[in-house]
Amino acid sequence: MIDITDIKLSNAQIAWRAAQDLQDGSYVNLGIGFPEMVAQFQPEGRTVTYHTENGVLGFGEAPPKGEEDWDLINAGKKAVTLKPGTAFFHHADSFAMVRGGHLDLAILGTYQVAQNGDIANWSTGKGGVPAVGGAMDLVHGAKQIAVITDHVTKKGDPKLVETCTMPLTGLGCVTRVYSSLAVVDVTEKGFVLRDKVAAISLEDLQALTGAELHIEGDVADLACPDV
Repeated sequence: MIDITDIKLSNAQIAWRAAQDLQDGSYVNLGIGFPEMVAQFQPEGRTVTYHTENGVLGFGEAPPKGEEDWDLINAGKKAVTLKPGTAFFHHADSFAMVRGGHLDLAILGTYQVAQNGDIANWSTGKGGVPAVGGAMDLVHGAKQIAVITDHVTKKGDPKLVETCTMPLTGLGCVTRVYSSLAVVDVTEKGFVLRDKVAAISLEDLQALTGAELHIEGDVADLACPDV
């Protein structure tokens, strides 16, 4: 097995890289947990309106510790602050926004992504959750679906695969993957490599990927600051 311990990006660096692609004026939903980190690295000068399934649009950053108002939380039960123009609405209205195609982007974590864009990001196994939840609406309601993830599992198995073997969240919906080793687009021909960490060879990266990585033009170095 290839040892990537010292060369792979940290979760914060993956979130930073994904944040660089946030579009000015976009409406974005960040999945519970790891994806929520993306908001910390929103590029200066860009306006992004964040949506959460429990019924808040346009909320701000987390409050200082000890100053939380626990009536103001996101879908991950984390405290948020209010910004001018923040809106509150019924849970059903929130999902109507998702299903109606009003979100430009959803960023999710995952267990597996297939080369055709299928995603599996839930499990009822040990440590799993009882149901797929709002992710099944997000993957088909948002205009684009991005994934942030480690490139391999803790056991070293690929997370980018030919076919998902875990319960599916959505079919053919993922457009881009930001991993700890690479940035990969999902296209009609499969996975197309855009960026990779400079310290890993194409051959080693392919060995850690469960489906063919296609190359179109130059592959950029995946360089992230220490964050």
